[in-house]
Amino acid sequence: MKKLITYLLVGFTAISCSDDFTDLAPISNRNEAQFYNTANDFIGAINASYAGLQDDGVYGRAYWTMFEMRSDNTDQGPDATGLAAQYAEINRFTEDPLNQQITAAWISSYKVIANCNIILERIQSVEMDESLKQRIIGEALFLRSLMYYHLAVAYGNIPLQLKPFIAGEELEQVDAITVYDQLISDLRVAEENLPVSYPVSDVGRATKGAAATLLSKVLLTLGQNAAAEEVLRRIINNYGYGLVENYKDIWGINNENNIESIFEVQFMGGGIGQGSAFTNEFSPSAFLQTGSGFGRNRPTQALIDSFDTEDERFEVSIGTSYINAQGEVISANYVRKYESDPSSENDSDINFIVFRYADVLLMLAEAIGESEESYQLINEVRERAGLSEIDSSTPGTFEEKLLEERQLELAFENHRWADLRRFDVEREVFEIAEPLVDPEDVRELFFIPQREMDINPNFVQNSN
Repeated sequence: MKKLITYLLVGFTAISCSDDFTDLAPISNRNEAQFYNTANDFIGAINASYAGLQDDGVYGRAYWTMFEMRSDNTDQGPDATGLAAQYAEINRFTEDPLNQQITAAWISSYKVIANCNIILERIQSVEMDESLKQRIIGEALFLRSLMYYHLAVAYGNIPLQLKPFIAGEELEQVDAITVYDQLISDLRVAEENLPVSYPVSDVGRATKGAAATLLSKVLLTLGQNAAAEEVLRRIINNYGYGLVENYKDIWGINNENNIESIFEVQFMGGGIGQGSAFTNEFSPSAFLQTGSGFGRNRPTQALIDSFDTEDERFEVSIGTSYINAQGEVISANYVRKYESDPSSENDSDINFIVFRYADVLLMLAEAIGESEESYQLINEVRERAGLSEIDSSTPGTFEEKLLEERQLELAFENHRWADLRRFDVEREVFEIAEPLVDPEDVRELFFIPQREMDINPNFVQNSN
């Protein structure tokens, strides 16, 4: 189903002018006192929060750098000049608190949080259709939770700001567990408030399934597997998702927002400032007809070698060579899931899939633990990939087999670093996957950006 993202093309823009903290006190391009008064004002405000997901500091760039390139899935390769140097540092655990990608992720994530905080504060006293009000509250809670989840995974101890920031207010760091506990509460409310689906005109907004999927991830992160199982079964039984028949039909502009998709960041090309750069970022040089291919976020050889020769996901996910304009075959490893034909550079229609149903099936297997049912769930995913079934007699521990299946199914979708941390194997995998990384250098957390440490001297830099 082709997306309709008119909700992103709005005149409302929320920005921050605060020097006290990153984007926690947004103002609109209309006077704030005059703006948050009608239902349309709040629709515009929540739309601006969705638009923030497109930023280079969120799904546009920084998130795939921090959650894929940081992991054993991808690397920067030999190019470590210019912008690529920032990626190479993150890939090799040599970045410092001045790295622009980790700074951008902090700034842009908190900008979305700030927008949501304003909405949640102001909407309570406004008279409007009650069902719409509750839906917008659910959307704001989901989007805020999505940002806080990534911040907690990346940085650990962070400020948990739940109200609009007031200049001069002292911000307090809390540990990641405190953040996750808040997300459990918020996401339960979001799931209750949100609809199962939307009419075509609103495709792309958060649903019950989106809130429940993020809730499940948080519960698994905390080791609350029984609670996660309950939520995951609710997604499977009540919310209408399913696997598409062929893995290749998940991807591409014409397949967006399909029955497997739970939540996508919506992009639209055409020179309107809503396009995605994934095609140009990931494609190798001289591969594209339009603009440059930068060959970033390159699949590691270890990941390539992990695929079975019969695995139908490989060709859809990874390219290992291409034919240039001169008809020559050029060897290059590159990501294929986000291929498209943009009319101009860095301006593709291609979306980013945040959550999909295959992830739910594999999370349920994780929540249950090793059993006949958990292998059935894993095999449901494997069957679509053209692979034979596995069971308890297949070599390896249950956790090893499950983690490998998650890696192959969800490669390049920003799940890998969180998975490695949740399974507590982030150091082990680098002994094999990335020879340029010394396992002793592997850190669980990113540095809090230096600008935040300078602004907030009470902050303690994260340690690993």
